[in-house]
Amino acid sequence: MVIDVDDTLCLTEEVCFELENDVLARIGGGPMSRAAHVATWGLPLLEAMPRRSPGVDLDAFTAAYGDVLREYVTAGRLDVVVPENLRALDALAAAGRSLMLLTSRTEAEMAHLMAPDHVLGGRLDAVYHAGNMRFAKPDPRAFDELLAATGLEPRQCLYVGDSPGDAQAANGAGLRFIACMQSGLRRRADFDPYRVDAFIDAFPEMVDAVARLEGTRPARAVAGQVMSADGSRSGGPAGHHSPSRRA
Repeated sequence: MVIDVDDTLCLTEEVCFELENDVLARIGGGPMSRAAHVATWGLPLLEAMPRRSPGVDLDAFTAAYGDVLREYVTAGRLDVVVPENLRALDALAAAGRSLMLLTSRTEAEMAHLMAPDHVLGGRLDAVYHAGNMRFAKPDPRAFDELLAATGLEPRQCLYVGDSPGDAQAANGAGLRFIACMQSGLRRRADFDPYRVDAFIDAFPEMVDAVARLEGTRPARAVAGQVMSADGSRSGGPAGHHSPSRRA
Protein backbone atom coordinates (compact mmCIF):
# COMPACT_ATOMS: atom_id res chain seq x y z
CA MET A 1 0.00 0.00 0.00
CA VAL A 2 1.54 3.27 -1.11
CA ILE A 3 0.05 6.34 0.54
CA ASP A 4 0.24 10.06 -0.18
CA VAL A 5 0.69 12.39 2.80
CA ASP A 6 -1.04 15.70 2.13
CA ASP A 7 -4.85 15.58 2.27
CA THR A 8 -4.69 11.79 2.30
CA LEU A 9 -2.99 10.51 5.45
CA CYS A 10 -3.28 14.01 6.98
CA LEU A 11 -5.55 16.92 6.11
CA THR A 12 -3.05 19.68 5.44
CA GLU A 13 -4.03 22.13 2.68
CA GLU A 14 -5.65 24.76 4.89
CA VAL A 15 -2.91 24.76 7.50
CA CYS A 16 -0.20 24.82 4.81
CA PHE A 17 -1.92 27.88 3.32
CA GLU A 18 -1.66 29.58 6.72
CA LEU A 19 1.93 28.42 7.24
CA GLU A 20 3.12 29.67 3.87
CA ASN A 21 1.44 33.03 4.37
CA ASP A 22 3.19 33.28 7.76
CA VAL A 23 6.51 32.70 5.99
CA LEU A 24 5.67 35.32 3.36
CA ALA A 25 4.81 37.84 6.08
CA ARG A 26 8.15 37.26 7.82
CA ILE A 27 10.14 37.90 4.64
CA GLY A 28 8.04 40.87 3.56
CA GLY A 29 6.38 39.05 0.68
CA GLY A 30 2.88 39.58 -0.59
CA PRO A 31 0.21 37.21 0.74
CA MET A 32 -1.28 34.54 -1.48
CA SER A 33 -4.96 33.92 -1.98
CA ARG A 34 -6.59 30.67 -0.95
CA ALA A 35 -7.67 30.16 -4.56
CA ALA A 36 -4.06 30.37 -5.76
CA HIS A 37 -3.02 27.87 -3.11
CA VAL A 38 -5.72 25.38 -3.97
CA ALA A 39 -5.03 25.70 -7.70
CA THR A 40 -1.38 24.69 -7.22
CA TRP A 41 -1.93 22.22 -4.37
CA GLY A 42 0.01 19.02 -4.98
CA LEU A 43 2.97 20.65 -6.73
CA PRO A 44 6.40 20.63 -5.06
CA LEU A 45 6.49 23.66 -2.78
CA LEU A 46 9.22 25.67 -4.52
CA GLU A 47 7.62 25.00 -7.89
CA ALA A 48 4.27 26.24 -6.61
CA MET A 49 5.37 29.35 -4.70
CA PRO A 50 6.08 31.62 -7.71
CA ARG A 51 2.51 30.95 -8.85
CA ARG A 52 1.07 31.46 -5.39
CA SER A 53 3.01 34.66 -4.67
CA PRO A 54 4.47 36.12 -7.90
CA GLY A 55 7.86 37.71 -7.34
CA VAL A 56 8.54 35.78 -4.14
CA ASP A 57 12.22 35.55 -3.18
CA LEU A 58 12.62 31.77 -3.10
CA ASP A 59 15.94 31.90 -1.25
CA ALA A 60 14.46 34.03 1.52
CA PHE A 61 11.33 31.88 1.60
CA THR A 62 13.36 28.70 1.92
CA ALA A 63 15.53 30.18 4.69
CA ALA A 64 12.48 31.15 6.77
CA TYR A 65 10.31 28.15 5.96
CA GLY A 66 12.08 25.61 8.15
CA ASP A 67 11.64 27.62 11.34
CA VAL A 68 7.95 28.23 10.69
CA LEU A 69 7.42 24.57 9.81
CA ARG A 70 8.94 23.48 13.12
CA GLU A 71 6.75 25.96 15.00
CA TYR A 72 3.61 24.54 13.39
CA VAL A 73 4.67 20.94 14.04
CA THR A 74 5.55 21.68 17.68
CA ALA A 75 2.21 23.41 18.19
CA GLY A 76 0.38 20.37 16.81
CA ARG A 77 -1.08 22.30 13.91
CA LEU A 78 0.51 20.40 11.03
CA ASP A 79 0.58 16.73 10.02
CA VAL A 80 -1.81 15.44 12.65
CA VAL A 81 -2.45 11.74 11.99
CA VAL A 82 -5.78 11.11 13.69
CA PRO A 83 -6.38 7.87 15.65
CA GLU A 84 -8.86 6.47 13.14
CA ASN A 85 -6.24 6.76 10.41
CA LEU A 86 -3.70 4.94 12.57
CA ARG A 87 -6.22 2.16 13.17
CA ALA A 88 -6.76 1.91 9.42
CA LEU A 89 -3.00 1.53 8.87
CA ASP A 90 -2.88 -1.22 11.48
CA ALA A 91 -5.81 -3.03 9.86
CA LEU A 92 -4.11 -2.90 6.46
CA ALA A 93 -0.90 -4.28 7.96
CA ALA A 94 -2.85 -7.07 9.65
CA ALA A 95 -4.35 -7.93 6.27
CA GLY A 96 -0.86 -8.49 4.85
CA ARG A 97 -0.09 -5.10 3.34
CA SER A 98 3.28 -3.39 3.40
CA LEU A 99 2.81 0.31 4.10
CA MET A 100 4.85 3.01 2.38
CA LEU A 101 4.52 6.76 2.00
CA LEU A 102 5.28 8.50 -1.29
CA THR A 103 5.16 12.29 -1.45
CA SER A 104 6.55 15.24 -3.37
CA ARG A 105 7.70 16.81 -0.10
CA THR A 106 11.38 17.32 0.62
CA GLU A 107 13.24 15.24 3.19
CA ALA A 108 13.28 18.22 5.56
CA GLU A 109 9.49 18.51 5.30
CA MET A 110 9.18 14.80 6.16
CA ALA A 111 11.79 14.58 8.94
CA HIS A 112 9.33 14.86 11.84
CA LEU A 113 7.05 12.18 10.33
CA MET A 114 10.01 9.81 9.98
CA ALA A 115 11.29 10.32 13.54
CA PRO A 116 11.45 7.06 15.54
CA ASP A 117 9.22 8.49 18.29
CA HIS A 118 6.48 9.63 15.90
CA VAL A 119 3.16 7.76 15.95
CA LEU A 120 4.04 6.42 12.49
CA GLY A 121 7.24 4.90 13.84
CA GLY A 122 7.19 1.14 13.35
CA ARG A 123 4.13 1.31 11.11
CA LEU A 124 5.89 2.10 7.84
CA ASP A 125 8.15 -0.04 5.69
CA ALA A 126 9.55 2.87 3.69
CA VAL A 127 9.11 6.57 2.97
CA TYR A 128 9.79 8.07 -0.46
CA HIS A 129 10.24 11.83 -0.83
CA ALA A 130 12.11 14.36 -2.98
CA GLY A 131 15.35 13.43 -1.25
CA ASN A 132 15.35 9.81 -2.41
CA MET A 133 13.31 10.04 -5.63
CA ARG A 134 14.64 11.31 -8.95
CA PHE A 135 11.21 12.36 -10.22
CA ALA A 136 8.14 13.95 -8.66
CA LYS A 137 4.49 13.31 -9.30
CA PRO A 138 2.68 13.55 -11.69
CA ASP A 139 5.64 11.93 -13.48
CA PRO A 140 5.01 8.16 -13.27
CA ARG A 141 8.73 7.65 -12.75
CA ALA A 142 8.12 8.88 -9.20
CA PHE A 143 7.53 5.21 -8.35
CA ASP A 144 10.79 3.95 -9.89
CA GLU A 145 12.80 3.82 -6.66
CA LEU A 146 9.99 2.16 -4.73
CA LEU A 147 9.45 -0.54 -7.33
CA ALA A 148 13.18 -1.19 -7.67
CA ALA A 149 13.75 -1.41 -3.92
CA THR A 150 10.79 -3.69 -3.18
CA GLY A 151 10.96 -5.87 -6.29
CA LEU A 152 7.20 -5.53 -6.59
CA GLU A 153 5.39 -5.36 -9.91
CA PRO A 154 3.21 -2.25 -10.40
CA ARG A 155 0.07 -4.42 -10.53
CA GLN A 156 0.86 -5.59 -6.99
CA CYS A 157 0.68 -2.03 -5.65
CA LEU A 158 -2.12 0.36 -4.77
CA TYR A 159 -1.57 4.09 -4.45
CA VAL A 160 -4.01 6.25 -2.51
CA GLY A 161 -3.91 9.99 -3.08
CA ASP A 162 -6.12 13.03 -3.28
CA SER A 163 -5.29 14.73 -6.58
CA PRO A 164 -5.56 14.15 -10.32
CA GLY A 165 -1.76 14.39 -10.40
CA ASP A 166 -1.60 11.42 -8.05
CA ALA A 167 -3.92 9.50 -10.38
CA GLN A 168 -1.84 10.47 -13.41
CA ALA A 169 1.35 9.21 -11.79
CA ALA A 170 -0.20 5.93 -10.64
CA ASN A 171 -1.88 5.27 -14.00
CA GLY A 172 1.32 5.96 -15.90
CA ALA A 173 3.32 3.63 -13.68
CA GLY A 174 0.73 0.85 -13.84
CA LEU A 175 -0.37 1.01 -10.19
CA ARG A 176 -3.99 0.77 -9.14
CA PHE A 177 -5.32 4.02 -7.66
CA ILE A 178 -7.73 4.98 -4.90
CA ALA A 179 -8.89 8.61 -4.75
CA CYS A 180 -9.39 10.03 -1.24
CA MET A 181 -11.95 12.83 -1.37
CA GLN A 182 -11.85 13.79 2.31
CA SER A 183 -10.41 17.28 1.83
CA GLY A 184 -13.44 18.41 -0.16
CA LEU A 185 -11.17 20.23 -2.61
CA ARG A 186 -11.72 17.80 -5.51
CA ARG A 187 -14.75 16.57 -7.39
CA ARG A 188 -15.05 13.11 -8.87
CA ALA A 189 -15.25 14.74 -12.29
CA ASP A 190 -11.69 16.06 -11.76
CA PHE A 191 -10.52 12.45 -12.10
CA ASP A 192 -12.44 11.71 -15.30
CA PRO A 193 -9.29 11.57 -17.49
CA TYR A 194 -7.80 8.84 -15.29
CA ARG A 195 -8.54 5.34 -14.12
CA VAL A 196 -9.71 5.32 -10.51
CA ASP A 197 -10.22 1.89 -8.97
CA ALA A 198 -12.15 3.25 -5.98
CA PHE A 199 -13.25 6.53 -4.43
CA ILE A 200 -13.28 6.95 -0.65
CA ASP A 201 -14.75 9.84 1.33
CA ALA A 202 -12.43 9.38 4.32
CA PHE A 203 -9.07 7.68 4.82
CA PRO A 204 -10.33 4.82 7.06
CA GLU A 205 -12.64 3.68 4.24
CA MET A 206 -9.51 2.50 2.46
CA VAL A 207 -9.57 -0.75 4.46
CA ASP A 208 -12.93 -1.76 2.99
CA ALA A 209 -12.03 -0.42 -0.45
CA VAL A 210 -8.90 -2.58 -0.62
CA ALA A 211 -10.84 -5.60 0.57
CA ARG A 212 -13.49 -5.07 -2.11
CA LEU A 213 -10.88 -4.68 -4.83
CA GLU A 214 -9.22 -7.91 -3.78
CA GLY A 215 -12.37 -9.84 -2.94
CA THR A 216 -11.33 -10.37 0.68
CA ARG A 217 -12.87 -9.55 4.04
CA PRO A 218 -11.13 -6.63 5.77
CA ALA A 219 -9.59 -6.69 9.21
CA ARG A 220 -11.22 -4.18 11.51
CA ALA A 221 -9.66 -2.12 14.26
CA VAL A 222 -11.25 -2.49 17.70
CA ALA A 223 -10.29 -0.40 20.75
CA GLY A 224 -6.73 0.20 19.61
CA GLN A 225 -6.22 -3.41 18.52
CA VAL A 226 -6.59 -5.07 15.18
CA MET A 227 -9.30 -7.71 14.81
CA SER A 228 -8.90 -9.94 11.80
CA ALA A 229 -11.70 -11.47 9.78
CA ASP A 230 -11.47 -14.69 11.81
CA GLY A 231 -11.87 -12.80 15.08
CA SER A 232 -8.29 -13.03 16.33
CA ARG A 233 -6.65 -9.91 17.68
CA SER A 234 -3.18 -8.47 17.71
CA GLY A 235 -2.13 -5.37 19.59
CA GLY A 236 0.32 -2.59 18.80
CA PRO A 237 1.58 -1.14 15.55
CA ALA A 238 2.74 -3.22 12.64
CA GLY A 239 6.50 -3.47 12.27
CA HIS A 240 8.58 -4.08 9.18
CA HIS A 241 7.07 -6.69 6.92
CA SER A 242 8.46 -9.44 4.77
CA PRO A 243 8.93 -8.90 1.04
CA SER A 244 6.07 -11.33 0.37
CA ARG A 245 3.59 -8.75 1.51
CA ARG A 246 1.71 -6.71 -1.05
CA ALA A 247 1.81 -2.96 -1.37
